[in-house]
Amino acid sequence: MTTTMAASCSLVCCEQDKESDKAAIVRFSNGSVKNAGKLDITMYKNTDESNPRKKSRRIMVAETNRLSYVGNNFGAGSMRCNSLCKYYVGVLNRQTMQMEVHSAQIFNMQPAIPGETTEAAKPQDTTQTYREKVDSLIEAFGTNKQKRALSSRRLNQVGSDTLHQAVAKAATNVIDQKGLEALQQEVAETEAQGDLALHLPPCNANADKPENVYLFDDLLSPVEFGALEQAGSKMAALTSEELQKMRDDGGCLCVVKLLENMPTAVEEARDKTARCAFYLSMLLKLARQKNITRKFGQEEGCPRIIQSKLLKTFTMETFNNGRVQNMVSASMRAKLAAYSLALLLHMSHMTADLTLLHRDLGITEARMTEVAKSMGLTLIKPYRGKAEEAGLQDTNRQASLVLPLVKYDQFTERRKRRKMH
Repeated sequence: MTTTMAASCSLVCCEQDKESDKAAIVRFSNGSVKNAGKLDITMYKNTDESNPRKKSRRIMVAETNRLSYVGNNFGAGSMRCNSLCKYYVGVLNRQTMQMEVHSAQIFNMQPAIPGETTEAAKPQDTTQTYREKVDSLIEAFGTNKQKRALSSRRLNQVGSDTLHQAVAKAATNVIDQKGLEALQQEVAETEAQGDLALHLPPCNANADKPENVYLFDDLLSPVEFGALEQAGSKMAALTSEELQKMRDDGGCLCVVKLLENMPTAVEEARDKTARCAFYLSMLLKLARQKNITRKFGQEEGCPRIIQSKLLKTFTMETFNNGRVQNMVSASMRAKLAAYSLALLLHMSHMTADLTLLHRDLGITEARMTEVAKSMGLTLIKPYRGKAEEAGLQDTNRQASLVLPLVKYDQFTERRKRRKMH
C-alpha cells in the first residue's frame, strides 16, 4: 500500500458482538498452503446457542484433494492464545477505500486421517503418571510374562478397591451403631491383649516381703473392704451342707475351698476371709459373662460401691442398638484372672491353685499360666507318683509368690513355611 493510498484510506470499526463480523485466521500445523484458493473451507457452529459455554464453539474444516484439515476453538486441541489475547484483522474495501477492522480467532488446522482418534488420547497423555506410562509401554511392547503380571496387578487392584468399599461401608454401619469412642476403646483393648502387663495389679518388684509385692489395698481399698461387712457375714454363716451343695451345683470351687479352710481361732482373720470370698465370687461371676447389666450382683446383695468398682475396672462400655452396654472383653477377662490370682495369694499364704482358678474363670489353663508368669510367680506342678508317695491327692498346678520374682523368657512360636512344588 502506497502513501497516497494510505492517506486516502479510512478505518471503520465493525461491531464486535456480532458473530457474522468475526474473522477466522487459520494456520496449518504440518506446513503452509501454496494455493489457498483450491481449499474448500467450511465453518460449523454449535446448535446449542442457549448455553453460554457452547454457543461460541466453532469447528473449521478445510478439504483438499489429498487431505482434510480440522481445527476448533474449544477443547484440548484449541489454541490458548484465543483466551489470552484479542486479535483483529483489517479488510480493505477497494470501492469505498475503507479499512474494516474485524475481531478474529485463530484456528490450528491439523490433518484428519480416517480411522485414527488421536484427539481422545492427548488429554490423557498430559495427566498420566509414570506408572501408567510404563503400563502403556508394557501393553504395546511388553513380553507375555510382563503382560500377565500387569493383568494380575490390575485384577488385584480392582479386587482391593471393591474390598475397601465394602470395608468402608461396614465400618460406617458399625460406627453408627456403636459410636466412635467405643470403637476406639475396643481397638485399644484388642491391641493390649498381647501385653498382659497392662492388666496386672500394681506391682512392687523390689518389696522386702511377698505380701508387699501386690498390696491388698490395691485390690480392695479400706472403704470397699468395709462395705463388704454384711455380705461377708452371710458367707461366714454358710454351713458345711450349704458348701457341699455349692460344690455339687457347679459353684466356684475356689470360693468353696476358701470358706472350708476359714480360720476358726482368730475372728479378724475369719471375717477377712469371708469378705474376700464374697468379692472373689463376684470377680469369677463377672468373668463368665459377656454382657453386663446394671443389676449385676443385686441378687447376691453386692454393695453399690463394689458393683460400681467392678463395672468401672473390669468392663468396657459399648453401644448396642443405640444403648450403652457394659461387656467383658478378652483383655478384661485376663485382668480379672490377674486380680483374682493376687487376691487368692493373700488368702492362701502366697500360694494359689491355678487349676481350680482357670476352671472357675472359664479360661484355658495355658492362658492362666501365662497370667501367672506375667506376675512373676513360681509355678509348681507336683508329679502324680511323688504326690501319691507323699500321701497327697491334690495334683493341681500351683503358683507361689517367692522373692525375687521369676522373669520368664517370652517364647514366640515360628511355623515352618511349606515349600511350593
